[in-house]
Amino acid sequence: MKSYFVYILASQRNGTLYIGVTSNLLKRVKEHKLDLVEGFTKRYCVHTLVYYEQTENVMSALTREKQMKKWDRSWKIRLIEKKNPKWRDLFLDLI
Repeated sequence: MKSYFVYILASQRNGTLYIGVTSNLLKRVKEHKLDLVEGFTKRYCVHTLVYYEQTENVMSALTREKQMKKWDRSWKIRLIEKKNPKWRDLFLDLI
């Protein structure tokens, strides 16, 4: 079965955050890191994968993304720090 990911990128610890959805996390984060994606992440140098969740349902992933985007910044930071307190680049775990 296919997997879908909701992910958070950061420019630095407590920096600018970006939330997205993809079916290929490794490829998508690599695109962000290499600035192959025009827009927000390229403009604000948001390249560090600090959080992700996996699901097998695309609608669940899209719903979760919308939910997370509505959260206060402090909630997003708590979510990140609960699973990744040092704000490590989780991309390194994927490769």
